[in-house]
Amino acid sequence: MKTSDFYYDLPQELIAQDPLEDRAGSRLLVLDKITGEIEHHVFRDIIDFLDPGDCLVVNDTKVIPARLIGSKVGTDAKIEVLLLKRKENNIWETLVKPGKKAKPGTVISFGDGLLTGEVLEVVEEGNRLIQFSFEGIFEEILDQLGQMPLPPYITHQLKDKNRYQTVYAKHEGSAAAPTAGLHFTPELLEAIQKKGVRLAHVTLHVGLGTFRPVKVDDVTEHHMHSEFYVVEEDQAKLINETKAAGGKIIAVGTTSCRTLEAATGEDGILKAGSGWTEIFIYPGYKFRMIDRLITNFHLPESTLLMLVSALAGKDKIMKAYEIAVKEKYRFFSFGDAMFITGNQK
Repeated sequence: MKTSDFYYDLPQELIAQDPLEDRAGSRLLVLDKITGEIEHHVFRDIIDFLDPGDCLVVNDTKVIPARLIGSKVGTDAKIEVLLLKRKENNIWETLVKPGKKAKPGTVISFGDGLLTGEVLEVVEEGNRLIQFSFEGIFEEILDQLGQMPLPPYITHQLKDKNRYQTVYAKHEGSAAAPTAGLHFTPELLEAIQKKGVRLAHVTLHVGLGTFRPVKVDDVTEHHMHSEFYVVEEDQAKLINETKAAGGKIIAVGTTSCRTLEAATGEDGILKAGSGWTEIFIYPGYKFRMIDRLITNFHLPESTLLMLVSALAGKDKIMKAYEIAVKEKYRFFSFGDAMFITGNQK
């Protein structure tokens, strides 16, 4: 299976640069993974496709303002640091630009010394381990100094930080938002629950590895970065009970999907717990837990496009994307949504 099999042509103007005023007002392309049939709706119509007894699983991770602009102590050279993974003792794995100015021993000052970081070592992919020094609470300093780490294809400045958070974001730790969830409003979630649909939460802290381009020709040779996930005991119970009773498990986003699939055993039972996952889902994968998926439109040749192709079939997905381009759907993080539905074979 070649990476180039997942290429499609996307006009630049279809990349959404700003979130819609009305979260649930995005468009929704509904794809039946069995028949290939496609319908066009508005996102708030999603409630019509969910049945009492189903379970909607969301990722309640919270994006941290992980982009810090600082200066190198001694030369005042500008350095940009992106926080990727929290380690122990205020050490973070980071992405530093320009990397050549951040050799081990380099000290970087942020906010006139409110926060300083010393580069400890270079790790895989050229990332740096940085130990931060500060007084007070790190999260509060980050809130003051940090910017939201928007993907590189978004060139507009985000006016409201909260628009890159889901309304149910709770546990801080992501370098990117689980964007399929951005379409939900508290009102829509309430209406869905009133209909008898259960709502379950899992946590996966999204790393930038999710967006890392696939650089190998053979899909199977690509290696995913590890991401930290948590499945609470009560949530695992809720999801397993739904499945046992014949309800459908609907993942909101590829991150919820990967968490559920990583934590579900061969026996089809979701295990509570936490850990790191490198699960890579591409065509040929047999899903253990999820039945349906709410997702956005993904980059050409990306691991996310491969994941949705595993669920609905590559040909059906590529056809749906062709139609979405023709119908001028908005793509990527702030774009429109897709619902992959249809009963299991």
